[in-house]
Amino acid sequence: MDRVIYTAMTGAKSTLGQQAAVAHNIANVDSAGFRTEVHKMRAVEVQTQALHTRAFVVDASVASDFTPGPLKFTGGEFDVALRGKGWLAVQTPGGEAYTRDGALEISENGVLQTRAGLPVLGDGGPITIPPDSEIVIGNDGTISAIQAQDGIVNEVGRLKLVNPPEAELARGDDGFFRLQDGQPAPADETVTVAGGYLESSNVNVAEQMVQMISLARQFEMQMRMITNAEQNDRAAAQVLTPR
Repeated sequence: MDRVIYTAMTGAKSTLGQQAAVAHNIANVDSAGFRTEVHKMRAVEVQTQALHTRAFVVDASVASDFTPGPLKFTGGEFDVALRGKGWLAVQTPGGEAYTRDGALEISENGVLQTRAGLPVLGDGGPITIPPDSEIVIGNDGTISAIQAQDGIVNEVGRLKLVNPPEAELARGDDGFFRLQDGQPAPADETVTVAGGYLESSNVNVAEQMVQMISLARQFEMQMRMITNAEQNDRAAAQVLTPR
């Protein structure tokens, strides 16, 4: 009897986790460069010295869908989207991290940063933009500043663009990706960008809604199993109780 209860209980717990992930995906459908989070469940046999009669349901893997999202033209001076594979490098309190969100801006000190206020890294560290300059971002990530007074063009930096193996990337609680070994990824000269564009999220809303409905039905079935197990336990107790 308890085998049914434990299996259904752990399955319901994992299903709730999947529902939270799907809800998070739907909430980020308009987030630039967002990658869909994918959860997969599997049965794990409980290792005991007695008979192997129990199996728990666990969230076996948490992965990400790295399919590129569609590019959307914005015309923003500091907006940038990556073409195909690749990542922008940013400086976080925990070290170097990577994102596909190219909605950039300038801080009060002239430092190029994300909307969350994290410095965007170049080949030599954070990039500083001169005041009163028009910015042009080249396909290779080169940032050129055109002086408003005399029209002189100066190269002020180049975005650090990386393309590490996707299997070695892990999503952090802050939404940024990092290498699993914690080391910074080397710059990749083959990664290109498109200035004035942003990459849309790759979340398929219709697919996520269907999955949410499926998970709700699955959770309902698991709770029904627990209820049936409880009813069977009561019936068995009544039969076995001496009169």
